Amino acid sequence: MDRRQFSVTTLSLLGAAANCAGEPLENGDDSCSVAVIGHTGRGDYGHGLDTVWRHLSKTNVACVADADANGLARELVKLRLDSVQGYSDYRLMLREVQPDIVAICPRHVDQHRDMILAAVNAGAKGIYVEKPFVQTLKQLDEVVKACRERGTKLAVAHRNRYHPVLQTIDGLLRDGQIGRLLEIRGRGKGDGRGGAEDLWVLGSHVLNLMSYFGGAPETCSATLYRKGRRVVKEDRVVGGEGLGWLAGDELHATYRFARGVTGYFDSVANDGTQNQGFGLSLIGSQGRIQIWCDDSPLARIFPGNPFGSAASSKEGLPISTAGVGKIEPMHGLHKRLYQHIIPVEDLLDSIRGDRDPICGLEDAGATVEMICGVFESHRLGRTVKFPLVQREHPLAKFG
Repeated sequence: MDRRQFSVTTLSLLGAAANCAGEPLENGDDSCSVAVIGHTGRGDYGHGLDTVWRHLSKTNVACVADADANGLARELVKLRLDSVQGYSDYRLMLREVQPDIVAICPRHVDQHRDMILAAVNAGAKGIYVEKPFVQTLKQLDEVVKACRERGTKLAVAHRNRYHPVLQTIDGLLRDGQIGRLLEIRGRGKGDGRGGAEDLWVLGSHVLNLMSYFGGAPETCSATLYRKGRRVVKEDRVVGGEGLGWLAGDELHATYRFARGVTGYFDSVANDGTQNQGFGLSLIGSQGRIQIWCDDSPLARIFPGNPFGSAASSKEGLPISTAGVGKIEPMHGLHKRLYQHIIPVEDLLDSIRGDRDPICGLEDAGATVEMICGVFESHRLGRTVKFPLVQREHPLAKFG
């Protein structure tokens, strides 16, 4: 989807979401049945991926699966479902119910590939899946092939990617409001997960936005460190949340994007920033735009030469869909994004219009490529090109 289509689609969806939020569900023949997959103790139900459907018209949660019996019982109450609508085996649920939409909620990424393929094989028209998307590029290839062959629309829950303020920022860049775009700088939260875990869990949001502004990633050069020294094979560990191989408490990555801009991503464990770096900076010759992921307002502009002596004292102006320094006219915008209402509306619209979702296989897949590129570049000790030749996890091949 190009940026003009993105803008038109997003604005239309905002109107639709505003009209349907809070309305009772319609259970007529034109409603979409939704199956929710969670796993208590293994990623649970993500960040509200199970409850978003209650805010939309024409979506009906038909069933839920959870391998944990106590968790399933709680979720049935939460979703106001009868006991017969609960399953311990999501595969059985999908075969019996054959829902229109499947919400894949667990945060533990090692389950996503199998859940996605089961949903596709059950004939799902659409899938909404928690991030991180998949563990490896091999899994990505399998998911893309299955979805393309069956015509299933898949959207990944990178909420910030659906924010209409991105188009306002597009306009500011196009009009030269920060001069020439010199570079993009992104950071994770820099907490105890700093390094490889931060790259997957939080950096995926940042990398997704970096490629939105920079275009398709072309190359990556990166290095991983542990306690100040370069990571070696013996530093590998199996990460939590089903992330697979991880290594390092510090990383620095450089990307080159198709639009001719260079991007940098850094993550250092316990860096002392109190999570304030989580986001990205668009640094221009005459100003800087700072984006704070999941924040409201999402972005601020700091006019003037960002390298000038007075730059740090300039107060940033908030950016809304109405422009710089203007109050956001779209009531409840942040809440509707944070609750996944707008992303899910886009998924439903993509099914009706037979198009890719805003953050679908291509965009979310590029994010996985960028993450794996960090590990592959470090493993080989050189710059790597995208798409990567190595489709298994690079750290599994660490010699």
